[in-house]
Amino acid sequence: MNFYHLSELPEPEVQRLVVRAAALGHGKPAANLGTSALGLFFLAPSLRTSASFQRAAAQLQMQLIQLNGGSVWGLETRDGITMDGEAAEHVKEAAAVLGTYVDVLAVRAFPTRKSLQEDLGDPVMKAFMQHCSVPVINMESTRWHPCQALADRMTLDQIGVPQRGKMVLTWAWHPKPLPHAVPNSTLTMAAQRGMDVVLLHPPGFHLHPDVIQEAEFLAHTNGGNLTVTHDRQTALQNADVVYAKSWGSLDHWTDAAADSQLRQPFRDWCVTPDWLHPKTKFMHCLPVRRNVVVSDAVLDGPASVVVQQAANRLPAQTAILESLLSPVLQK
Repeated sequence: MNFYHLSELPEPEVQRLVVRAAALGHGKPAANLGTSALGLFFLAPSLRTSASFQRAAAQLQMQLIQLNGGSVWGLETRDGITMDGEAAEHVKEAAAVLGTYVDVLAVRAFPTRKSLQEDLGDPVMKAFMQHCSVPVINMESTRWHPCQALADRMTLDQIGVPQRGKMVLTWAWHPKPLPHAVPNSTLTMAAQRGMDVVLLHPPGFHLHPDVIQEAEFLAHTNGGNLTVTHDRQTALQNADVVYAKSWGSLDHWTDAAADSQLRQPFRDWCVTPDWLHPKTKFMHCLPVRRNVVVSDAVLDGPASVVVQQAANRLPAQTAILESLLSPVLQK
C-alpha cells in the first residue's frame, strides 16, 4: 500500500487518520516502530516536510535515512531509454535498492515543466511506486500533496469549521509559476470532507479538468458542493475559510515568460483584511511571500492559522507512518 493521493482512500479511512493524528497531537503515545527504517528522498526543496518527517521518525523510534537530490546520481525514469545523457542511474535500480534498506520510502519530486503531458503522468513518483518493494509516501509530486492535505483537514476540525462549511480556495499572485499539487489536493480534500467549496481564480489559471471532475464527484458523494468562479466579491461572501495558493497556467506550462505576462494584471490578488469576514480563517501551506500572496495584517492577525497548519504536519505524518507499518493500528 502506498500513500499517493489522500482522496484515493475511502472517507472512513481518512476520518480514522484524522482522529489518530488529533490524538497524537494531544500527546497520545506513538507506536514503537523501532525495528523499522524510514527513507526520505528529496528531489526538491523542503523545510516543513523534511523536519516533520524526521521528528515523526524519532517519535516512532524509527531509524532514518535521508537523501537529497544533489547528493545522488541524476535519475532517469523513462523506459527503453539509451542513457547517454546527464542521468547516471535509472529509477528501476535506485528504487529497488532503496527498498532493501528501508521499510517505507518517502519521495518528493516537483515537475520539470518541460512537458505538461509528461508532468501530469507524475513519472518520478509513479516509477518509485512501481519499482520499490516497500510502501512509498508522496511528500509532494507534480499532481498531489497528500501529507499537506491530511494536516489541513485536521486543522479544519481543530478550528471548528463545520463539515458543510464554506472554503474558498483562491489563486494569489506570485512572481513565479508554481506547481499545482497543493491546490489540487486542497480542492479534493475539502470536497471529500463535504464542504461548500469555491475555487476562485482569474481567467487563464484554471486547474486541470481531471481534478475538477474528481472534486465534483467527491463533493456530490459526500454531500458537498463545488463552484468555480472569477467573481471575487461573490466568492468570498460568508466564507469560513479562505485558503490562498498561487499556481501556474496550464496553458503556458512550458513558457514562463508567457505565464508571467498572463499574471501581470493580477497583482491585486493578494489577500488583505478586506477579503475576510470577522469569522473567516486564513490558511496557506507555507512558505508564503508576505505582501505578495497575503498581507502582513492577515498573516499576523487573529484570522491566520498557518502555523497551526504547519505544526499539524507532525502528527498527521506520524499517523500515516503508523498506518503503513503498524498492524495493530491498522485494525
